[in-house]
Amino acid sequence: MKIKLLSGVAIVGLALVFAGCQKYPQTEVDAANAAVEATRAVQANLYVPEEFNALQDSLTTVLAAVEKEKSKLFSNYKDEVAKLTATTAMAQTVANNATAKKEQLKQETAANLVEIATLMEQNKEMLAKAPKGKEGKAALEAIAAELATIETGVGEVNNKLASDDIINAANQAKALKEKATGINTELTEVMAKVKKR
Repeated sequence: MKIKLLSGVAIVGLALVFAGCQKYPQTEVDAANAAVEATRAVQANLYVPEEFNALQDSLTTVLAAVEKEKSKLFSNYKDEVAKLTATTAMAQTVANNATAKKEQLKQETAANLVEIATLMEQNKEMLAKAPKGKEGKAALEAIAAELATIETGVGEVNNKLASDDIINAANQAKALKEKATGINTELTEVMAKVKKR
């Protein structure tokens, strides 16, 4: 009788222990890890680094909380599952933002390339019309060399765009546009002085 009572109490006790322990949220952990990896695949670490770092921190924190809960005798992963789900959703937002930023940079770069082409055409026309005196000849040759450098740079930008190196392409296009604009301003001033004479 005592044995039956003790075994009954033991069975009830074990049932309570197993009922109090929730299953480890492996599916949610895997989903969160996969979502963060997906953000890395779209280069979120390059295009939206602050958001990506916050996402990484969030994942690290929630995984630590899951492991802490796992070490308890009566594990309850309800809060951790909610945080894992939120991290997965946050990862999707970060991935979308990275994709949008990448597209924005592509469009800005394309616009800069169009402006550079227009400036280069104007610069070449003014360069051809510029006076070629003794002093001016050396300056015009230097400007022509700079224009050739810009044209080479435009080719490099296009190669970077083709190889999906968007950030470097965008930065180089901005620099080339500034250089072409500077030359345009300089040539415009020279041409204005010539017209006054």
